[in-house]
Amino acid sequence: MATTSEYNLEERTTVFGKQVVTFCRSIPKDIVTTPLISQLVRSGTSIGANYHEANSASSKKDFRNKIHIAKKEAGETKYWIEILAVASPNTKDSGRKLWKECQELTLIFGKILSSLQNSNIRN
Repeated sequence: MATTSEYNLEERTTVFGKQVVTFCRSIPKDIVTTPLISQLVRSGTSIGANYHEANSASSKKDFRNKIHIAKKEAGETKYWIEILAVASPNTKDSGRKLWKECQELTLIFGKILSSLQNSNIRN
């Protein structure tokens, strides 16, 4: 059964950002992982920030743009998770869970964008 938070994207993207931070704190820092961690923190927390901004958008165009950025950041986040799995193999399992949630967010943002485009076609 789905929980309320699964349908509340503001909460879900916030929780995801927190999970990214927790995940990154668990990775041993070295010359390779440190810049990768920075990249993942930036892109992973940007997803929620852009979604929150979308909900405060001043126009439909602004909303669409912020959702598009959130989707792009989710794609980048999946990339950094995959790279970190190679750089720090002991994080593979927890990284896989993050990657799956990020993939779900990507699909949700894609559906939102598709729905917006379809509504523009009809109008």
